Amino acid sequence: MPDAVLRVGGYAPRESSHSSALGVLAREIETRTEGRLGVSILWNILDEGLPATALLDMVEKGELAMCYFSTSYLGDRVSDLNVLETPFLFDTLEAAHRALDGRLGAALTRSVERQTGFQVLGYWDNGFRHLTNCVRPVRVPEDCRGLRVRLQPNSVHEAMIEAWGGIPVPVELRRGIEMIRSGEVDAQENPLANTVAYGVDRVHRFATMTAHLYGARGVFAHPGTLAGLPADGAHAVREAVSAAIAHQRREAEAGESWLRRRLEAEGMEFVDPTAEGREAFRDAVAGVIVEARRRLGDELFELAGA
Repeated sequence: MPDAVLRVGGYAPRESSHSSALGVLAREIETRTEGRLGVSILWNILDEGLPATALLDMVEKGELAMCYFSTSYLGDRVSDLNVLETPFLFDTLEAAHRALDGRLGAALTRSVERQTGFQVLGYWDNGFRHLTNCVRPVRVPEDCRGLRVRLQPNSVHEAMIEAWGGIPVPVELRRGIEMIRSGEVDAQENPLANTVAYGVDRVHRFATMTAHLYGARGVFAHPGTLAGLPADGAHAVREAVSAAIAHQRREAEAGESWLRRRLEAEGMEFVDPTAEGREAFRDAVAGVIVEARRRLGDELFELAGA
């Protein structure tokens, strides 16, 4: 029997890269501590009828030892995190990972730990976000005009959609999925993995590969729980998280390519913006980017390589 059992949680289906990484995390912790620490996994809190954000509450209260969660949901509490919500911040996954594993990630971790009850153990990948909808192909920003777009609750995302002519509808994930499936909104923006995980591919016919935002999911821990572990146990947890990060990023990148091929075969129509079209999407949000730099300061963007 283990000396202690750590409860960890997530909000994605079992076949997702995030759930796969939770499995790696659990195995690594148990192996590295030779069974002295056990792990209990809450795979998908949505299956419990709870909103995804309940995970954050549970970690802050110590009911969970840790969870992964999109950093965008903490943007109102930790303004520095909004640098990651700036449109077209990164051009490649490699650039994003390099920044998050380097000085930018260190700066964001300090801000989160100073302003919340979380300890940050690293950053998982949520890929580049693209626009899908059930109305028409979107090739340039003008094609977004009048589309009601479900968004994560984040003011920068809202400003971006408004700049493209769409109508932002910022709601929590569970409610957002309901609105997409019922047709209350016309569009959403997500990596392909989330589009499939949430069943959006069953109601949206059109996908535009805008890659307009990079999504990071922080691994957030309850400080008291980690502090209560013996030194070798806390070290094992950190090493296990690092292994899970590497695994999750590989799985996410490979999965996105495979999902595109699958969705095309199933009839989803993909738009790959031309160079001019991509520049039009960027130009339309130039004011949003300028305002983000003014509000957050140049230093964070320099750490991001922007």
